[in-house]
Amino acid sequence: MKKHSTLLLVLFLGACAIIPQIEFDNLYGIADESRYQLPVKSTTQTSLEFNKDIKPIIDNRCTVCHGCYDSPCQLNLASFEGLSRGASKEKVYNGTRLFASEPSRLFIDAHSTPQWREKDFFPVLNERGSAGDLKASVLHRVLALKQNQPQALNNQPLNDDEFDFGLDRNQFCPTIEQFDAYESATPHGGMPYGLPAISSLEQQKIEQWLLAGAPANLPKALSPKAQQQIKQWEHFFNKDDLKSQLMARYVYEHLFLANLYFKQHSSRSFFKLVRSSTPPGEPINIIATRRPFDKPNVDRVYYRIKAVHDTVLFKTHMPYQLSNDRMNKMKKWFIDPKYSVVSLPSYEPESTANPFKTFAQIPAQSRYRFMLEEARFTIMGFIKGAVCRGQIALNVINDHFWVVFAQPSNENETDHHISSLSREKLV
Repeated sequence: MKKHSTLLLVLFLGACAIIPQIEFDNLYGIADESRYQLPVKSTTQTSLEFNKDIKPIIDNRCTVCHGCYDSPCQLNLASFEGLSRGASKEKVYNGTRLFASEPSRLFIDAHSTPQWREKDFFPVLNERGSAGDLKASVLHRVLALKQNQPQALNNQPLNDDEFDFGLDRNQFCPTIEQFDAYESATPHGGMPYGLPAISSLEQQKIEQWLLAGAPANLPKALSPKAQQQIKQWEHFFNKDDLKSQLMARYVYEHLFLANLYFKQHSSRSFFKLVRSSTPPGEPINIIATRRPFDKPNVDRVYYRIKAVHDTVLFKTHMPYQLSNDRMNKMKKWFIDPKYSVVSLPSYEPESTANPFKTFAQIPAQSRYRFMLEEARFTIMGFIKGAVCRGQIALNVINDHFWVVFAQPSNENETDHHISSLSREKLV
């Protein structure tokens, strides 16, 4: 029954999606893609503001599903930037895809709402005519749909023919032009999906906020203490000598998923280590490659520390402390030993994915100490990442693997033995 209903819904939405665009333009006004390119300042219409009043509601009820790279419909609600970006009908993970899709990472692969519209993301906030017209907001309508069908409020069992929680379930991702059809075909399809509706007070807050044009403040400036810590670490990672540059690349390729925090910084603020084409002191210009070891296509890579503004989720949270002690250890492992870096390794595909080749100039003892002391973080990396679906992560590691301990002083034998295991596993 469920598959039959799903097929009917797909056909229904497809047929209703041909409503002329001009009809929506006449109803709600012409779309302005740049309306939320920057947060809308608070107005006299409301004292509500996104970070203070609306984000706590969304964090409590929405971001557990809509907070990752693989969020349903790619609607990432962990930040105002994700909300203003909107949603996409393109699946991030598609087992039938023959070729890799273009990445769509928030804060990386595009930086404005017009750029996201070019990548076929559609708005869930009202970008048409009067910003306060609730009927033109997918966010409002999908919440209101649940308010009208609050099946879970009475603790009634869910109907299996209406709700599908399977990993391969269809995601319909209706645009505002398609929402009338979606609402008629799936009266149970309101949000939060398959869960109780948000409270009436929370609904009123969101409606009032939307009516005022969805005001949001710019992120707060970093404290002087945090800025000083960033300056200190960026100086450490961006020295001009080849040994320091190789160390920085090694550290980055191991910590690019980490949520960094400073021991000396008291607030719960987190940061990312990113590759940038701009040096410290200038605005960060992220080098947006698919993998952290892909060719950067710039003359010099700079390793910068960027503040995290979106909500931190436990299932993707990999905390890593930056402290004076850690900096001293990195210096002891990678800078103090007497070895020479003749030239920096290339980014050619034949070698860059093999750390034994890429970082062969770093003594095995140094790499050994780093990997041993960071073993917990490394294993965490197998389990956590940017993926919302735990099954996807498990599919990657659902296999036998070995942990090998060898004498790091015997560098050639150690690398050869581990490389042999890797080749055997690939075969």
